[in-house]
Amino acid sequence: MIKPSLLKPVLLLSATSLLFTGCVVHEVRYIDRPPVVVGQSVQDGVVVTEAPPAPVQEEILVSPGPAYVWIPGVWVWRGHWVWERGHYNVRPRAGAVWVPHRYVYRGGVHVFIRGGWR
Repeated sequence: MIKPSLLKPVLLLSATSLLFTGCVVHEVRYIDRPPVVVGQSVQDGVVVTEAPPAPVQEEILVSPGPAYVWIPGVWVWRGHWVWERGHYNVRPRAGAVWVPHRYVYRGGVHVFIRGGWR
């Protein structure tokens, strides 16, 4: 049994050590890929903050000639969504096919993938 004269210092020492001893939480997170930043390129696309708006309905004009291909309008990411109007373009080489821009939801982020001639 502790003597009454030592009880006060022992209680004070115990209370002080409890105050300075806190819960230490050490969290370990394992990720299978590095975090992405808005506007950062990821493989074949660019991470964007949101899905694109609904497409704008456009009137397809008469072709200026048989060598021209209609490129449909599309929302393009330039720090924010900008509508790029549809237009005719000359096929760069015989057999070339226009692959439209597209948007995918990958790894919890929206990714804008630019199209082009293939």
